[in-house]
Amino acid sequence: MPCLFCRIIAKELPAKVLYEDDYVLAIADINPVAPVHILIMPKKHIARIDSPEAIDCTSALFSAVKQLVALHNLSDPGFRVVTNAGHAGGQSVDHLHLHLLGGRQLTWPPG
Repeated sequence: MPCLFCRIIAKELPAKVLYEDDYVLAIADINPVAPVHILIMPKKHIARIDSPEAIDCTSALFSAVKQLVALHNLSDPGFRVVTNAGHAGGQSVDHLHLHLLGGRQLTWPPG
């Protein structure tokens, strides 16, 4: 059975798509922790950021970040990009994805 994000990428499950190109899909997070909370994922299934094949998609992921930051006017005052790896790291879906957060003052540490 394909993972949750692979099913969203295949359009088998609904999601609010905010950006899409040949390599990346970005959707609104269904449980946002900031006014802007976007999940950015490679269309190819890659389990996590430390997977060997993750290096192949980093340029496409960060290109999407750049475009979404501009689209949502996040450059000033700022934004955060986070990825979680493994259960202890907070990864809840085993498909590499970035969280783009912004639209309010973010605190550190996050939790």
